[in-house]
Amino acid sequence: MTTPSLPSTLGIGIVGLGMIADFHAQAIAQVRGARLVGVASRDAGKARSFADKHHVEFSTGRLEEMLARTDIHIVCITTSSGIHLEPTLAAIRAGKHVVVEKPLEITTERTDEILRAAEAAGVWVAPIFQGRFGNGARTVKAAIDQGRLGRLILASAYIKWHRTAQYYSGTRGMMTIDGGGALMAQGIHAIDLLQWFAGMPSEVFCWSTRRVHTGIESEDTATAALKFSSGALGTIEGSTAVWPGWQRRLEICGEHGSIALEDDFITRWEFREAKAEDEQIRAAKDQGALGSGASAPNAISFIGHQRQIQDVVDALHEGRAPALDGQEGRKAVALVRALYDSAARGVAVTLG
Repeated sequence: MTTPSLPSTLGIGIVGLGMIADFHAQAIAQVRGARLVGVASRDAGKARSFADKHHVEFSTGRLEEMLARTDIHIVCITTSSGIHLEPTLAAIRAGKHVVVEKPLEITTERTDEILRAAEAAGVWVAPIFQGRFGNGARTVKAAIDQGRLGRLILASAYIKWHRTAQYYSGTRGMMTIDGGGALMAQGIHAIDLLQWFAGMPSEVFCWSTRRVHTGIESEDTATAALKFSSGALGTIEGSTAVWPGWQRRLEICGEHGSIALEDDFITRWEFREAKAEDEQIRAAKDQGALGSGASAPNAISFIGHQRQIQDVVDALHEGRAPALDGQEGRKAVALVRALYDSAARGVAVTLG
């Protein structure tokens, strides 16, 4: 994929101005070589308020008008998960590169439609999985890739979070809007990290239920057993119904070492053969900069978004692919959909 000559400062637009859009705007303000120049929303009043807050020149807030601007090179899609497809396709047709909040879409079919359109148009799609840009997560990934754990034995993710009944007012928890509950809407960050660390499971078996938030369409609690092609096994536990909400935890255990990552903090780092840097890694103070969504969705930091959007901007200037592209982002969607398929049919599901 080739990128035409670009200015030194890339213009970015945001489509959809809910809570997460504010994190994108704060992140873009800190990105080198980029600036926020446009916003779009079906609510013109909301668009004007958002533009004023983030010092963006405002016109009408209409998507078509924003996409027609030649000074916008990247569009951030921050609409609800099940409403990513249409504005993303519109941005792609306008020749814009696209950053899409997690998940890319709520089904693999809709995700694939985005990826096909981007390939045909010669633009990049980058799904937001900011957890991959944490210092703790990158340290874990490097150790696994270096073979320090040896053969993986167990690889598991635990998302035991709390959301209030008020959180689920409006459209939250609707399958057509969120695409799912504790796994798709909240747990997908941990699920993405799990498959990034251990690879995609080859087979899954899942149970799901509504234990507390019984008025929503999606699950508030789910558990799954995983089998990996490497021979490793694992589990996923996800919930938005537990009090008070614990930090997201991933455990990667092998024959020569084991690691636990809570949010972006490495809480266990144990190896049969020690290395000089191990003590420094265990004592690192630069972990945890991404914040935690365990008890409230707005308790995260914009730093993870900043790091990922910075990578996209740098990739465009350098003529390379983003570190996390659309095909990578598809994996978490495919895994969550397999879990839902298993829970619905009561059978183990094989992934391709």
